[in-house]
Amino acid sequence: MVSESGISTFERIDLDCGVTIAPVECAWESYGTLNELKSNAILIEHAFSGDAHAAGEGGWWSNMIGPGKAFDTDKYFVICSNVLGGCRGTTGPGSINPETGEPWAMSFPVVTIADMVRLQKTLIDSFGIRKLLGVAGGSMGGMQALEWAVAYPGSVAAALPIATTARHSAQQIAFNEVGRQAIMADPDWNEGNYYGGKPPGRGLSVARMVGHITYMSDASMRAKFGRRLRAPDQFEVESYLQYRGSTFVDRFDANSYLYITRAMDSFDLTERGTLGSLFERIPTRFLVISFTSDWLYPSYQSLEVVSALRSRNCDVAYCNLASDYGHDAFLVEVKEQSELVRGFLASTFRSLPA
Repeated sequence: MVSESGISTFERIDLDCGVTIAPVECAWESYGTLNELKSNAILIEHAFSGDAHAAGEGGWWSNMIGPGKAFDTDKYFVICSNVLGGCRGTTGPGSINPETGEPWAMSFPVVTIADMVRLQKTLIDSFGIRKLLGVAGGSMGGMQALEWAVAYPGSVAAALPIATTARHSAQQIAFNEVGRQAIMADPDWNEGNYYGGKPPGRGLSVARMVGHITYMSDASMRAKFGRRLRAPDQFEVESYLQYRGSTFVDRFDANSYLYITRAMDSFDLTERGTLGSLFERIPTRFLVISFTSDWLYPSYQSLEVVSALRSRNCDVAYCNLASDYGHDAFLVEVKEQSELVRGFLASTFRSLPA
């Protein structure tokens, strides 16, 4: 599989909050080869704690991206970039503010899902790609896929929002707020000014533990852990969550956690009008996927999007896949999801003008 990676620097990005970041960097990875017409490009959107490394060894969606897989890199040119506000190569709160020479920390401007997509559009333009074959992602990645279809409908042939929503519910916001409060309650957070010192590892670890509980289902936790003991005074599930929390601290920035979860919570397509009105005359094809055991992003939220699309006679296919894995299903339920994605992309590619 042909792969490349890089960090592209752009002159500026104007944010929804009215602030301009100049310059701005965007980390990306690509897999496969862009064809001569530049018509086979697919943008993969990562979930909130992901990054640009989507495929290959250690890639967060490597079971879906690669030769012969759902996003077949023998046929398609697949791109994934780290989101604005992140901590894996793209400009975020841990980056240096050129005006001060110090990390932005909490002086970093507020970012939105629309800002993230705006930077991605700049990246895609820099490749000379006028229209993406597809934009796909799960969870927060699905929000970005929806934003692409609404903001740049002429630039996206197909959108694949998976296990996602057009706006967060009160429960989804509540879980994110618990994570944010855990970080800010850690004395080492120091109002976000911990760069060069001890990061708020305890708070960030607890935030990740809470989040990870929401990604699983009761059935998957029962099957994986039950009430088995790891030690005389520790359940296996406790040990697992502590491990997940500690490893997350090694690869993620606490301030990025605050900014990105805020961006997710503030995302609301209906602020611009009804969902139906937003999808009026959109030429983009849609494949919407949800999972039966996903209680964090329940199926009714995907159905709201599907119903709005159908009300405007948009080209939309929907599937609610049976799974016991909860929200994590989009990362691990490969077989049926791959079949759906593979067929949908192939039919979209065939429908493109010669």
